[in-house]
Amino acid sequence: MRTSLIIVSVYIVSAIVLIAIFLLKNSKQNKKITDTITQLEREKNLVLNAPILNELSKVEALVRDDKLRGKYDNWQKRFDDIRNIYIPEVTDMILDADNYAAIKDYKKLRVLLADIELRIYKLREKTDKLLSEIKEITLSEEKNRDQIVKLKTEYRKIKADYEKNKADYKLVNNQIELQFENIERRFQEFEIVMEKKDYDEINYLVKGISDMIDHMKYVIKEVPAILIMCDELIPNKIEDISSIYIKMTREMYQLDYLNVEYNIKETEKKIKNILDRVKVLNLEDVVFELRTIINYFDSLYNDFENEKSARRLFESNMKSFKVKLVRTNKVISGLMHELNDLKSTYDLSEEDVKRLNTISTETESIKRDYNNLMDCSKNHSFPYSKMVRELDILIIKVSKLDETLNYDLKAIGSMKDDEIRAREQLDTIKDLLKKSKNRVRLYNIPVLPDNYFIELQDASDAIKEIQKELNKKPINIEILNIRVDTARDLVFKVFNTTNNLLKTIVMLEETIVYGNRYRSSKEKVNEGLNIAEKLFYQGDYKKALEITMNAIDYVEPGIHNKIIAAYNTAN
Repeated sequence: MRTSLIIVSVYIVSAIVLIAIFLLKNSKQNKKITDTITQLEREKNLVLNAPILNELSKVEALVRDDKLRGKYDNWQKRFDDIRNIYIPEVTDMILDADNYAAIKDYKKLRVLLADIELRIYKLREKTDKLLSEIKEITLSEEKNRDQIVKLKTEYRKIKADYEKNKADYKLVNNQIELQFENIERRFQEFEIVMEKKDYDEINYLVKGISDMIDHMKYVIKEVPAILIMCDELIPNKIEDISSIYIKMTREMYQLDYLNVEYNIKETEKKIKNILDRVKVLNLEDVVFELRTIINYFDSLYNDFENEKSARRLFESNMKSFKVKLVRTNKVISGLMHELNDLKSTYDLSEEDVKRLNTISTETESIKRDYNNLMDCSKNHSFPYSKMVRELDILIIKVSKLDETLNYDLKAIGSMKDDEIRAREQLDTIKDLLKKSKNRVRLYNIPVLPDNYFIELQDASDAIKEIQKELNKKPINIEILNIRVDTARDLVFKVFNTTNNLLKTIVMLEETIVYGNRYRSSKEKVNEGLNIAEKLFYQGDYKKALEITMNAIDYVEPGIHNKIIAAYNTAN
């Protein structure tokens, strides 16, 4: 019973908490909606309270002609529409929003509030535009008067600058002074138009005066520099460039590609055209054109210097290139002259022969190009800057040919070295085999092992194979090197076998001699030595040595190590 009461109590408390949260949430939502509607009401009133009526009354006092009267009537009608049509519509929509909020129809309320906000925004745009158009008239006199005062101040400053440096404008003094007179007449026209209160004409006139003063400001600033460039700077550059051009052409530089003479004539025409435009104070693009001309002549100085540098570089590189080309040609000519002998002597691949023929062909081609370049240099038919580039290409070609040629020279040289080395090693190998045979003959060896004769035969056959390869025409160097390596290994094997065999026999003989001292006193030693002697004459030397040392070990334990140490010390 008590548990049931607890459960019911928890349920009731939870329900109360949920209801409280729901009511609190609704309360916050209602307050937010109320604040939004209040804010829209405030924004609507601000639109209506714009100072349009006050500005319209100012315009009404200024009306003197039908033109301004028409504007005033239009503005008054637009304001009446805002006040009597658009504002009431928004007011009705706000009342509808209050009703939706009261009945909690939030779906329709959200749509309506968005629509009201859009309407108020458009109304604000209408009133702002209307107020701006009206103020163009109400503020026109004050605004234009202030602007004219500033323009007069600027005009006097420009004119003072002109009077101060009047001598710098000799070519255009009359035109400038005539333009000043035109500006002063415009100032007088402004006063007359202001009396008539023709505000459209006033705006047009003020803008015209402003444009004229801006133009004269630019004229007074740029004309002295323009005249100096046209009368002094550019003519001096033309004279200097012409002098350098004539001197270099006499020194046999090919400069036709620069079109100097043509460009000088065109520049003189351009300067004349610019001066004609300056005389009527038309300075559009004049400064840009003059700077372009100056930059062109400055670039010519660089072109002239480049040609001089190119000439020095060309003459220097031609000497070194000729030495390199002669060397390369001599080497490849020598190789091509020996090619038939090389092909008959060594087993050259088709690729090797083809590569040598290609090098020879390309060398001939480079020689022709070099001779043509020399002719061009003698005839002065091309600029040195171009000939340097052509020479650079030939230098690169020869360098690449030299790399390929060096590879082939090394390959052919390697073949010759391998052949010489094979012949030298053949003699060495033969001598080593001969020494091995002589050592065997020197000792009175009862029986030689079968494997020794097999090794000896293999080594002799391998030497014959070397001789066969050396006698072949052409020689296959790769096979020859294999034959040499094989024969060398087999002969060394015979040599090592001979040394080991003789070493064993010597040790055996000395050990038997050493053991003879125990024959008479130790029967076991005598038996072992007898067996060892039989094995010795049968050719089983290692077994005989082992039995001998075992027999002596019976008398002298550890004799094995002593005998081996003594032998190693002696050898």
